[in-house]
Amino acid sequence: MDLHLQKKNALILASSQGLGKAIAAELVKEGANVMLASRDEKKLAAVQRELSQLGAGKVAYMVTDITKPEDIKTLVEQTAVEFGGIDILINNAGGPPGGAFSDFNDEEWQQSFELNLLSFIRTIRESLPHLKKQGGKIVNIASSSIKEPIPGLVLSNTFRTAIVGLSKTLASELAPDQILINTVGPGRIATDRIQHLDQFNAEKQGVTTEEITEKSINKIPLGRYGEPEEFARFVTFLVSGANTYLTGQSYLVDGGMVKSI
Repeated sequence: MDLHLQKKNALILASSQGLGKAIAAELVKEGANVMLASRDEKKLAAVQRELSQLGAGKVAYMVTDITKPEDIKTLVEQTAVEFGGIDILINNAGGPPGGAFSDFNDEEWQQSFELNLLSFIRTIRESLPHLKKQGGKIVNIASSSIKEPIPGLVLSNTFRTAIVGLSKTLASELAPDQILINTVGPGRIATDRIQHLDQFNAEKQGVTTEEITEKSINKIPLGRYGEPEEFARFVTFLVSGANTYLTGQSYLVDGGMVKSI
């Protein structure tokens, strides 16, 4: 299948590692130009070199703190200048810390809001003038908690679910401009984030990380954690020319873990 991604221009947040990096790699393989963004310049430079060997797509990067509106504004502007426009926006952000409701004060709630929701809102707002020129695709990366809250992750459960409401609302507002927007939630995908959560839960329960991992795997019908590349291939389809009619939807890539309908 031709995904019609050659020479398309993509901006991907939090793309120096994990899911963001995996998505960037798949897009570059398909011939898209990709702007990487994160706070770690050393990682960004290494990923740029690595991904530049994968396909015909051009890879650039910009050091960005997505909790700062001025950084987001500059990032979007530079992406449009670098590639001549923006066709694809993939919002992504590191997960907030784990804990119960009583563990967090106002400042920590505000930090999570700015990182995991407001950054998406700001980036969409800045990108819309470019996406409206000839239509485009937006994917918001969330969590499996958009379908089933995860114990001990109250911050994530709150703001990831809000992303769904944002995406669903914008699907109708942006449809006249031929902009498709969807939300994708990863289940237990083998990234540093999942390793961190497994360690956090192990310490909390007084068991080994291996025991937590085994317990989690036993809840997944496919019997294993997913690979970042598996998640990335689905996102790549959503932002490709092969997707012309899916918008306003929420999807899980979780190996069948979440049982809700």
